[in-house]
Amino acid sequence: MENGFLKVEDMRDENDVNKVLHALNEVWGVRDVEVSLANKLVTFSYDEKAASPIDFLQAVKDTGFDIKEE
Repeated sequence: MENGFLKVEDMRDENDVNKVLHALNEVWGVRDVEVSLANKLVTFSYDEKAASPIDFLQAVKDTGFDIKEE
């Protein structure tokens, strides 16, 4: 099990949080996702045999957000 972190600077409200949660929960291999709107930080755990960090980066980008990898 691996952990990942993403900084999503342009999240503004709970609707954005839900979009990010939904996008990451759709990635094969994700185990847990937590989003902090106050810190604009997403933390997640995943099975490294099923997914890679680029999968999570792309999932968030596909929802229209700009991200920075922590």
